[in-house]
Amino acid sequence: MKPTSSSSAPPAVFAAADLGATSGRVVLARVGPDRLDLTEVHRFANTPVRLPQGLHWDILALYQGMLDGLREAARSAPIASIGVDSWAVDYGLLDGEGRLLGNPYHYRDERTDTVADRVREQIGAAELYRANGLQHLPFNTLYQLAAEAGTPQALAARQLLLIPDLLTYWLTGRTGAEATNASTTGLLDTRTGAWSPALAGAVGLYPALLPPLRRPGDDCGTLLAGPAAATGLPQGTAVTAVASHDTASAVVAVPADRPDFGYVSCGTWSLAGLELEAPVLSEASRTANFTNELGIDGTVRYLRNIMGLWLLSESQRSWQARGEPHRLEPLLARAAAAEPFAAVIDPDTPEFLAPGDMPARIAGYCERTGQRPPADQGSLVRTILEGLALAHARTLHQAAALAGREIQVVHLVGGGSRNDLLCQFTADAAGLPVVAGPSEATALGNVLVQARAHGLVHDRAGMRRLVADTQPLRHYTPRGNRSSWTAAAARVGLV
Repeated sequence: MKPTSSSSAPPAVFAAADLGATSGRVVLARVGPDRLDLTEVHRFANTPVRLPQGLHWDILALYQGMLDGLREAARSAPIASIGVDSWAVDYGLLDGEGRLLGNPYHYRDERTDTVADRVREQIGAAELYRANGLQHLPFNTLYQLAAEAGTPQALAARQLLLIPDLLTYWLTGRTGAEATNASTTGLLDTRTGAWSPALAGAVGLYPALLPPLRRPGDDCGTLLAGPAAATGLPQGTAVTAVASHDTASAVVAVPADRPDFGYVSCGTWSLAGLELEAPVLSEASRTANFTNELGIDGTVRYLRNIMGLWLLSESQRSWQARGEPHRLEPLLARAAAAEPFAAVIDPDTPEFLAPGDMPARIAGYCERTGQRPPADQGSLVRTILEGLALAHARTLHQAAALAGREIQVVHLVGGGSRNDLLCQFTADAAGLPVVAGPSEATALGNVLVQARAHGLVHDRAGMRRLVADTQPLRHYTPRGNRSSWTAAAARVGLV
């Protein structure tokens, strides 16, 4: 970390509960005029549970893990505020007494497989895009609710809360729907920024089930007596709405000093796109499958979801289960030495979405597309990383063309920013310089919104300057020309 100057005022301390699709953690941040330090105080597994009724999140274990983390945080320093972020689209249903009606479904559950096309046919794909501006993904909340319509839980439900809003409700007793996450559901009208009764009605959802919207920085209340006792925090500890969709928080922490940037928030998923002032709702945007989700300060995250490092982590899981080598660093070293473009994949092929034997699926994809499957682990890892880099490049250049913008630099943030090979491949494939870092972008964005709500920073530019001045960043310059990458992309339509 870069050295920072001393300040006479002590920094304020914030706690971020940051929940990812494979693990959650609680992070402490000390924030001052020239200071932004993160310390992870607790990490816990996020392990889905398959029941006879489908794949679910273990939401009670996640809540307990968050409480355990907050208890560790309370031992470290007085905490000014708590903020909660998570992945998007998944939700819990509450009854009239505010009790949870079963564990929330996991977005990778198969229940929406045949529903999405039916809903799009019912509403009309073009009209649906004009209303919610979202990329077509079969697990969007809109489709999950259509799959759940008529079930006992749906009939008993009196309120719907997205995952971070549900956890915030258990902390404070106050309900709401934070806007950046609400914009991923397919139920928010992107033209008005309000819930759409028509879209809710189309999937049989009573609009009254949708809680009032709140914005990043809004007050969510203070800890109830139970969570306060469980964590050792004062009952008056503030809970602040952050950009609760983890990608929205990550974009807050993009250390850009100019407007002509693209970003890739890279982890389980890669989210690649632009920060805009208004949505792009053209037919060309719809057919290119771009999404318009809300960011802070009324901005639009114009992006497309890419399958991301899920392909690599799921491959590692398969190798571990078979007792084969699976440690990341040796795999990356072997990938760096492997033959370039021995096989090329499109990471967004639907068969890669569900959990399972990823190396076998990639081999099957190669055989169906007339390619020789990767011969060993290093070749397979290189195939994954080259495919991701090609998808990053295609998505960024398409986004720029559709939005009428130019990109001069790509900021790659999140866990993927630690992967040197992926960062260099992305620079090579896009033909653009890449600035990698911060790796902890989501947690940083979470605490920066809390810090702004407490008057420690004043605008987006100030947040980003603080990140750039305090966090380690790495720079990658494109090597050679893009012709070999363009030729590889053409083999599987990634152009």
